Amino acid sequence: MSGCIFCRIVAGDAPATPVHEDDLLYAFLDIRPITRGHLLVIPRSHATNLEDLDPGIGARIFTLGQRLAKALRCSDLGADGANLVLNDGRSAFQTVHHVHLHVVPRRRGDTLTFAKGFLLRRPHEPEATAAAVRAGLDRLALEEKESRA
Repeated sequence: MSGCIFCRIVAGDAPATPVHEDDLLYAFLDIRPITRGHLLVIPRSHATNLEDLDPGIGARIFTLGQRLAKALRCSDLGADGANLVLNDGRSAFQTVHHVHLHVVPRRRGDTLTFAKGFLLRRPHEPEATAAAVRAGLDRLALEEKESRA
C-alpha cells in the first residue's frame, strides 16, 4: 500500500531505525517513543487490522515482541519490564492502519516518567538506542546458547 507509512518503511522509501529484520517481520524504534527503547513490530506485508492478519504471522509478531522485551532487559537501557500493546482499529486508538505491536520498556517506579513520555513522545538518541537493543538481542542469544550447552 503506497499510502501506508509502514509499508514505505519496509520498502526502504521512508526512514526508520531498525533493530530486527527477517522475511516476515520488521522491528524498529518508534519515532514518537513513550520511553527510550519503545519499539514497533510490524508484518512486512500490509494488514490493516487483526481481521486482515494471517494468524501465523500474528503469532510470529508476538513471539518477536516477547524476544525484544527480553532483549530490552538484557540491554543497557535499564528496562526491568515491558508493555506489549496492539491497538486494533480506530476505536482502540490505532493511528497507523497497518498492524503493529508496541514493545514499550518499563522501569521500576517509572509511573510519572511514563505518563510524561506518553504526553511528550520525543525521540531519545535513536542510533545509540537501537545499538543498545541490538546488543541486548546479542546478549540474549548468547545466554540462550550457553543454557543449551
